[in-house]
Amino acid sequence: MIIRSKEHMQPALRDQLLRSVLSEFLLGRPERERLRSYFENRHPILQRKKEAGLPNNCLSHGFARYITTMAGGYLLGKPVSYQCPSQQEALAPLLFAYAECDVASQDAELARMASIYGRGVELVYADDAARPRLASISPENAFVVYDAGISRKPLFGVYFSEMRSVENVPEGYCIQLCTAQHTETYRVPQLLSASYGAAQVTPHYFGGVPMIEYWNGDDEQGDFAAVLSLIDAYDRLESDRVNDKEQFVDALLVITGARLEEDERGRTPAQQLRQDKLLYLPDQEAGASYLARSMPENDVEVLRSALKSDIHKFSLVPDLTDENFAGNSSGVAMKFKLLGLDHLVRIKERWFREALRERLRRFAHFLAVQGCRLVDAESVQMVFARSLPVNDLEISQTVMNYRGFVPDEVLLTQVPFVQDADKTAARMHEHEEKKGSNKP
Repeated sequence: MIIRSKEHMQPALRDQLLRSVLSEFLLGRPERERLRSYFENRHPILQRKKEAGLPNNCLSHGFARYITTMAGGYLLGKPVSYQCPSQQEALAPLLFAYAECDVASQDAELARMASIYGRGVELVYADDAARPRLASISPENAFVVYDAGISRKPLFGVYFSEMRSVENVPEGYCIQLCTAQHTETYRVPQLLSASYGAAQVTPHYFGGVPMIEYWNGDDEQGDFAAVLSLIDAYDRLESDRVNDKEQFVDALLVITGARLEEDERGRTPAQQLRQDKLLYLPDQEAGASYLARSMPENDVEVLRSALKSDIHKFSLVPDLTDENFAGNSSGVAMKFKLLGLDHLVRIKERWFREALRERLRRFAHFLAVQGCRLVDAESVQMVFARSLPVNDLEISQTVMNYRGFVPDEVLLTQVPFVQDADKTAARMHEHEEKKGSNKP
């Protein structure tokens, strides 16, 4: 989190403030690039060099992408739903605007960014037709600066991109500084300039800073950042394991008590052995054996399994291909197996919910300026649905056992394919009444 005092927002200090926050942000660029390289499966093992003639297998394993995919899918496997019965009419235009923006795809992308970098960044803007729109921005090029006070309210957001000519030649940078009232656009040859010159100022009508950060947690750490060293160790172990296999196949043949010569066809001993797969020794005292080191395969396998287990254990993302997840497990058993992931995603959900609430405020204010009824963003309920395998038989048995003790409207919320429990319960009661009236 980049923090500055609110009084530094004076126009006279704008150049100094912008240069200061950009300098602080750029200090973390190497770490952000490192995290992206792991997600893209470009690990340090791929840069390993060895002497010519020695096997140099470089194997990188996609643990980072697996962890990000599983954590994000568990959080947003189903789109977030918004409910507010007390202001349903006012909420309708906002939900329509959300549908036009395809917020489900935006949320999935922001969750992925937060899982990789520890935070995702979103820009709320208006298109040429004055419709509210969303854009997810790479956290490598965007950030929000917060007030140094206790509330930590956002002061402004910064987004920069490299400008290029028609010939794809760099032509400097475009920097956008988004405050609560307007957006300032600067075009400079370098990011860290002594003076940024006059800005192109464009007002917006979102009632706050239109750049929102979706944090992965209070420490702004990605889901696989804590296990990078374990991933490196796994890569080295597997790469060396394949190297050892290759060296074992290419082991030296040691011949004692004899000297082999070319045969009548002029083939060398090595050619004879490779082509005939036979070796003729002159007498019984001669011998031949391969020179190769023993491979403790069991020990290597134990270490490989331990590393893999630690990666999943400390990232809190289980290996769903493990035999522990095989078979038809009950719902309770599945919940115990996913307990760590559930705790992780609950933390992610709290921070994600806070950012979604901020997006809701921006959209509600913009639509109110256009004449729609103002939605009270604080009273809107956001429902996250977990994406889990479902045991339909177990759910049906549970619902039937509780029927008569718990209202049908409540029970139907536990049935996964029921979208509206109240309407479904009303139709059930209507159907039962018809059946009762048809009885003689």
